[in-house]
Amino acid sequence: MASILPFRGIRPAADKVHLVASRSVDNYSRGDLNDKLRGNPYSFLHVINPDFADGQKTKPGSPERLKKVKATWEKFYAEGIFEKDNNPAYYVYRQFKQGNTYTGIIACTGIDDYFNGIIKIHEQTLTERENKLKDYLDVCDFNAEPVLFCYPDDAEINTLMMLATERRADFDFTTTDRVRHTLWVVDQPEQVKHLRERFAGIPAVYIADGHHRSASSALLGKERRDKQGKYSGKEAWNYYLGVFFPESQLRIYDFNRVVKDLNGLGEDEFLARLAHDFEIRKAGQEIVQPEHKHAFSMYLDGIWYMLHLREGRTNDQNPVESLDAYLLTKYILDPILGIKDLKVDKRVGFVSGIKGPEELKNQVDNWKFKVAFGLYPVAMQELKRIADTGNIMPPKTTWVEPKMRSGLVMYSLTEDHS
Repeated sequence: MASILPFRGIRPAADKVHLVASRSVDNYSRGDLNDKLRGNPYSFLHVINPDFADGQKTKPGSPERLKKVKATWEKFYAEGIFEKDNNPAYYVYRQFKQGNTYTGIIACTGIDDYFNGIIKIHEQTLTERENKLKDYLDVCDFNAEPVLFCYPDDAEINTLMMLATERRADFDFTTTDRVRHTLWVVDQPEQVKHLRERFAGIPAVYIADGHHRSASSALLGKERRDKQGKYSGKEAWNYYLGVFFPESQLRIYDFNRVVKDLNGLGEDEFLARLAHDFEIRKAGQEIVQPEHKHAFSMYLDGIWYMLHLREGRTNDQNPVESLDAYLLTKYILDPILGIKDLKVDKRVGFVSGIKGPEELKNQVDNWKFKVAFGLYPVAMQELKRIADTGNIMPPKTTWVEPKMRSGLVMYSLTEDHS
């Protein structure tokens, strides 16, 4: 059964949380990042980019950089920008974004659940990235960005969450991207006990986003266990930070593809080759989107098309081979456009469905890419089927919302669990 545990969170002071919490650093351009660092001394981005304060450049991922990250984090703590809660707690988190509401619980989970398969995965991780993140955790000793998990809806847990949200939130702020974030601290012993017992009855949880963060936490725990020989299992590094949403509270968007060229083909020849496996309908300049599985939209030279796979081209008995991301690669990206490995080929790009089909059009019209393909979103049951059968999705198959802010609730890897 799943270990979803309370912990003593480290949080920004209530009057500064709207200034501290930041998007993942990867979501900022260099110019935007520098503007944020110059204009906001409280941003968590200063922790992740400590070179900005002293102007002394260090190599990303180097021991020197990581030590500066930890020193800046400790400086924020010493100045009262971060505060540690007195009691173990669960943290009910709610996000309002683009008309959608997402409610879940920030908590810890155990690396043994990862090793034992209670935590289900659907994405392959890269060893190099695992090791980089493991080294980061080893030196810095904190989690600041939770792994996004989902679990089967549970009426009692839902009720407990709703009860927590009936009082005034401990955090309530809106960020400049028009997203509202609210947080309630649940630290009353009876409520904590009730939630802990209820979560203990959940047989498995699924990683929706954060496979590398999970893998690196497990890798660090294993490494420390091997070094120490003896351990109690209560050491903080046996656990890591997660945010747990009922399945109904997550939304999976499409993750679309854009390609820089037609692999030496003319447009007429390209369309002729597509016609072997697809029924093609020309839609003109009106934007179109797939309305069901195995249908794809395509934008090429100012024109939208709908592509429908012909009969006999799918194997819906195989959980991977029935995915549209797999089928697009099998019938178009690989044999026609010559893209063999989506993880390394620079000719292909990825556009999250949350940006809408207009972004696909924009990417082509601005001459960044030659052709764009829109996919139908993966269903939650498809994601679970992949994970339950031990299969792996193709790269960039799902875009899952909500996305969490870094530095909202943090977890120290130095304090033992009780």
